Amino acid sequence: MKKVTLINGDGIGPEISNSVLKIIEASGAQIDWDIQTAGADVIETEGVPLPKRVEDSIIKNKVALKAPVTTPIGKGFRSVNVQLRKDLDLYANLRPCYNLPNVKTRYENVDIVVVRENTEDLYAGIERQIDENTAESIKRITKDASHRIAEFAFDYAVKNNRKEVCVVTKANICKLSDGLFLNCAREIAEKYSQIKFREILVDNCCMQLVQNPCQFDVLLLPNLYGDIVSDLCAGLIGGLGIAQGANIGKDYAVFEPVHGSAPDIAGQDKANPTALLLSAIEMLNYIGENAYANNIKQALFKTLNSGIKTSDLGGKATCSEFTNSIIANL
Repeated sequence: MKKVTLINGDGIGPEISNSVLKIIEASGAQIDWDIQTAGADVIETEGVPLPKRVEDSIIKNKVALKAPVTTPIGKGFRSVNVQLRKDLDLYANLRPCYNLPNVKTRYENVDIVVVRENTEDLYAGIERQIDENTAESIKRITKDASHRIAEFAFDYAVKNNRKEVCVVTKANICKLSDGLFLNCAREIAEKYSQIKFREILVDNCCMQLVQNPCQFDVLLLPNLYGDIVSDLCAGLIGGLGIAQGANIGKDYAVFEPVHGSAPDIAGQDKANPTALLLSAIEMLNYIGENAYANNIKQALFKTLNSGIKTSDLGGKATCSEFTNSIIANL
């Protein structure tokens, strides 16, 4: 039995975590959950949103499934997500984006994988107040981090039968920083002759994504652009409510949905657990439980095809009804 850390988050986090745990248990997958609390709800009792015990649990178990945790905007504590990525060196953010059955979108046959560098760029948080009129943020790009994320993208492409990796930068303006990232991608591409390689500027990429998203396969981006473009890609397939994600490093991996904690609907049985469930499916694949992962995925697809959907996807089902339908379809 594999032991996995579960961070059940705050807001709607505990509700969708409970949903996913029920589905995984019903599938027969043998997971021993080490349940950890984090986020706004633990600040009052433990003083910080990410207590040391949470990271200790991930370090011990190597793998975690994480529900959304609230991040204060413009003040307060540092993002739990950013802290986990930094402390555990989860350098690769992986965001598969593909159409789900019976979820109406503007596009069909979208199947894009966003690979985002996760540890540096502006997200390194190197900022200073120069004077009362001026604040400064440092955009830091290194050769080592750029090489390893490019290697991750090409390895992923090979292992998952993808055809192309497209590197996305603004190297025409940020000639040194983005230029370094681009050159590192070019160097790694030379080792993978079986994978097509192309380059695109981030502004052009965004335009092309809304004109013809099906032209893209694997996108490789620095941290900031990756954050923005991955949400754009989520919009192509139905929104953040179905957007899965993973943060992967050499030693540890944390799987999580992309959406926020939605405190405005917490406790109302309205939340959509799909994004966390898709993240859990990828987690099961990661730990080698592929048969269970596929069974759960097919049950989810059957539920969606039957018209049972939560309100954010145009349906009328509660979180509980949606969960029970997936379990019935296993």
